[in-house]
Amino acid sequence: MSDAPVIRLAEAEVFERPVRFRFPFRFGAARVEAAPQVFVRVRIADLNGRTSPGWSAEMMMPKWFDKNPALTPDDNIDQLRAALRLAIERLLSAGAGTPFGLHAAVEADHHRACAERNLPGLVASFGLALVDRAIVDAACRMTRLCAVDAVKANLLGMTTATAADLSGFDLPQFLDGILPSPHLAVRHTVGLADALVAADLDAAQRLDDGLPQTLEEVVAAYGHSHFKIKVSGRPEEDTARLVRIAAVLDRTSPGYRATLDGNEQFESAAVVAELLDRMDAEPRLSRLRDSILFFEQPIARAEALSRSVADISGRMPLEIDESDGDMEAFVTARALGYAGISSKSCKGFYRSLLNRARIASWSTQEGAGRYFMSAEDLTTQSGLALQQDLVLAALVGAGHVERNGHHYVDGMAGAPAAEQSAYLAAHGDLYSGASGRTRLSIREGDIHFESVLAARGLGSAVEPDWSAMTPSTLNK
Repeated sequence: MSDAPVIRLAEAEVFERPVRFRFPFRFGAARVEAAPQVFVRVRIADLNGRTSPGWSAEMMMPKWFDKNPALTPDDNIDQLRAALRLAIERLLSAGAGTPFGLHAAVEADHHRACAERNLPGLVASFGLALVDRAIVDAACRMTRLCAVDAVKANLLGMTTATAADLSGFDLPQFLDGILPSPHLAVRHTVGLADALVAADLDAAQRLDDGLPQTLEEVVAAYGHSHFKIKVSGRPEEDTARLVRIAAVLDRTSPGYRATLDGNEQFESAAVVAELLDRMDAEPRLSRLRDSILFFEQPIARAEALSRSVADISGRMPLEIDESDGDMEAFVTARALGYAGISSKSCKGFYRSLLNRARIASWSTQEGAGRYFMSAEDLTTQSGLALQQDLVLAALVGAGHVERNGHHYVDGMAGAPAAEQSAYLAAHGDLYSGASGRTRLSIREGDIHFESVLAARGLGSAVEPDWSAMTPSTLNK
């Protein structure tokens, strides 16, 4: 067993900050123009009475965690607040344990409590994940370590308690063998409504903020070599749009790699197969087809894990994302023919690490290369949320990461100038200053974040400016 500190959650506070996007984007069928970012501030105490603060942050994005069309964006955001409140209540009453021990003690009960309130698994996961990360941050600060060193030495006290299928797997050895990279390729997402070339924008849509808007401009500005392409579940229309996207990428990004994301828009595996058939038959998609690494969550979560997808997974590796509502999802998906799973901070720090351990275990049994994990998150904002997610992406061994928060928001817009300057000063490898903003620095398609991995705590040497946020009603 590790020398993980035994702690309790003593206090938890929640704050919010509004974030408005440069232009709307789509999550599947939904169009989103603005959303709040939530911040959690905790204080933990050990058995000797020592205390330590910790923080976490995440966008509260509507129309992804629960896509029920009867719910408004405000309804969706209130769901996330409710899950966060339930997680805080359970962790405050959980008593003492290791950081992971606290998580394991409440996880099942938290998901049950959320289900009783008709909150889906992803919503439940969001609430617990946020508080978990703040506790991880606090525990690392208490032990004066960066998160990488804490994870490798298992000072979070991780076990297989929430993943019974890993019983017998040497988790401490796996964690000790993690070798995080301080740089990642940014996988730029091409949304369903995104402009591809200048002719797609009229004068009224043009922004005067010095940032790229079209796919062609994005590649020229950042030098991307990795792309994530959204598809709508309508094979004929998707094929026509893919031809247009391929025309840009074939010309501007030699050697590019791509992934597809169905965002649950395909009714069945048969419709996925139709899209693959059309792509195979279209010579203008030859280069794009060869570049594709995997297809993320094509089928709606209500159906995705109900039957085998072996017929299509043999043609293109399939990954679950929205279906990953609890710790058993990847095990279920594997049995049905899925090979991959996404890592997202909003679904859980520990879940990603344990799912990555599953891949290591299964690879020992079946050979390396069959199972995989990718790092995904469309809207993560620069600052605390981005940096915590980059630590997780590095820990799970991602070579590239979906990252579009910088594309939809101008730098750290919404944060006060002093906070932006503090992030730029502390993490100058990750950010650059331009037009009065602290912006993500993407060079030749990559981001560099050695300072993030080295920072005491979970990825950030900067404390957010709490005075520039609105205390949440959850604090009352």
